[in-house]
Amino acid sequence: MKKLTISIDADVYDGLRSRIGPRRISRFLNDLARPHVTVQGLERAYADMAGEEAREAEALAWSEGLIGDVADEPR
Repeated sequence: MKKLTISIDADVYDGLRSRIGPRRISRFLNDLARPHVTVQGLERAYADMAGEEAREAEALAWSEGLIGDVADEPR
């Protein structure tokens, strides 16, 4: 584990402290950043998303809808 000092606006800190809790901010920020900065975290996030069948169906329907929009574009 590494220790990091960061600067944030006072209202952001107050919000983190009230919603997350004063002793949970580090873990919250760590968990929030992990999928964006580690390969393993990114792969896990993709696997989690793929496991959500309703979300995947919605994403597929949305992307299929885009094909129709492109087909109608003038060339």
